[in-house]
Amino acid sequence: MTNYLDEAIAFKVVDNKLIIRLRDRVCETSEELIASALFRQVLSRFVKSLEAKGSPFCRLFDKNDVAIDADDIQSLIDTFSVLEKMPVLNVPKLVKNSGRFVRDVHLLNDFVEKLYDYWRSFERFLICDSEGDRLDKRPFRTFNSTIEELTQLVRKTYRDVEENITGRHPSVYRQVAAGAELALIALPKALDLPIRYRDKLEQIHVIRQILLYPPLLLNPPMNKRTGMFVRVHENPLDRVELDKSEWLCYPAKVGSLLILIYFHERFYELGLALANLFELAEDDALQRRPDAVYLFGVPGDALDDLAELPTVFYDDKEHGMLIGAVPGRDEFGYFGYLKKMILTLHNIKMMKLGRLPFHGAMVKILLQGAKEATILLIGDTGAGKSESLEAFRTAAGDLIQEITIIADDMGSLDIAEDGRIIGYGTEIGAFVRLDDLQPGFAFGQLDRTIIMNPAQVNARVVLPVTTYENVVKGFQLDMVLYANNYESVDDEHPILERLLTAEEALNVFRQGAAMSKGTTTSTGLVHTYFVNVFGAVQYRDLHESIVCRYFNAFYEAGLFVGQLRTRLGISGWEMNGPRAAAMALLEFIREK
Repeated sequence: MTNYLDEAIAFKVVDNKLIIRLRDRVCETSEELIASALFRQVLSRFVKSLEAKGSPFCRLFDKNDVAIDADDIQSLIDTFSVLEKMPVLNVPKLVKNSGRFVRDVHLLNDFVEKLYDYWRSFERFLICDSEGDRLDKRPFRTFNSTIEELTQLVRKTYRDVEENITGRHPSVYRQVAAGAELALIALPKALDLPIRYRDKLEQIHVIRQILLYPPLLLNPPMNKRTGMFVRVHENPLDRVELDKSEWLCYPAKVGSLLILIYFHERFYELGLALANLFELAEDDALQRRPDAVYLFGVPGDALDDLAELPTVFYDDKEHGMLIGAVPGRDEFGYFGYLKKMILTLHNIKMMKLGRLPFHGAMVKILLQGAKEATILLIGDTGAGKSESLEAFRTAAGDLIQEITIIADDMGSLDIAEDGRIIGYGTEIGAFVRLDDLQPGFAFGQLDRTIIMNPAQVNARVVLPVTTYENVVKGFQLDMVLYANNYESVDDEHPILERLLTAEEALNVFRQGAAMSKGTTTSTGLVHTYFVNVFGAVQYRDLHESIVCRYFNAFYEAGLFVGQLRTRLGISGWEMNGPRAAAMALLEFIREK
């Protein structure tokens, strides 16, 4: 980790992240850009990486076996300053000891290409956080004068230098995101926190606006989650000291709840991906006390002796809040640790309010001919929930008038005074597997996605799929189905099977059987209480009393309760299983 400061910007290199904090303005000219401390540092790191692997590009410096030093770097910077303005033949006349750089223009041009690629290999974040300047009152103007100008300036400088080296214009211009990939406005914000919490958190800046350039490719350290979140009897916040300059707060609207998510700079790419998953709370939503606080990326070993796997949460009954915490080590650098802890805290709060949390997808389907159904498909990760619903959208085609996504992964149910079952969601986005999906799968458009670990098993995308209004509106439920991904289909095991009694249904859902698909470290056929280790297991007695009451209410309200065999966990059925499940569901709704 390295910090740098010049008159215009402060910046820090953390692993493969480049964090730029705007103090006044970004560079406005190519000359300023090339002369900046940021350019010098990127160039120096690039050259060191070339030296370390004995790259042929080191011949550019004509040093033989002598190490490249700061004077060499300065000479190259001076060379670029000339090349930005005039053709390569002028360089030796204007820059001392620069003839070596321009002796082989093809080598120099390739060097510039590699330097440009090296710059873009960083995950680049621009944080506008000037205190006393209400940047959030003019966010578009702020973003336009920072990230947009920086992007255009970097591209312009790169192109001018290359054109003056080669003496020709490119025939194809690619408008890649050459500046920062993501910008945000983060400011001090007074929050309604207990005094003991303010001492730790009040100096951390709160995100007010975010601008990103999708599709955004990220490569966090991990691509799987393991274990479960453990309830502990000591507040993890009491164990940590947080450096405000290293943390940001994303205030998330999780369903009807407000959860303050604090994340460390080591996991900036994960914390800022929340923009595609949870609605960012506005000022009026921040007037009330939050329901939970989550610290993601706690440095050191402060949490290690709280549990065998230190992914923990504490129930602060005195203040009516929940506190979650996860260490800041690579093994926890997976978006699932962020998302699932947030939803665990949500589920616990819902149970305390008497609602039934669920782990599943909920949609309202409206077909031509006024045929409609609001369906809750409960199932573990990889059970085929999203896949079956997407296959339904494809199979139904023009028969669909509208599909409204209420919940993609988790939500809660309530019983209205007249006995109707009302469902609510939590997220505006989806965290979707790519491994088993048919080409073209997406609830939304690809150009809005954040893509994680695209070259690995369990590659995922985070993309918006619905509106916050749909999440919190409340929809009357018609069907509750268990997503069975492990059983084959035959005469005794139909694709869509109705469970005739609450006791029979409770038995199926309580066993929570699923064939693991590699999204966690579990493999094979596993059983999880109501496929919900996100609150239900930790508060099993409370959950059991609620779920029995709700399942009886399902049958009293006349809901269809059953299971849908997606066969997603059976080899060879990854595509056709969800497709057949979708067709069975479509036929049932059309015949209602």
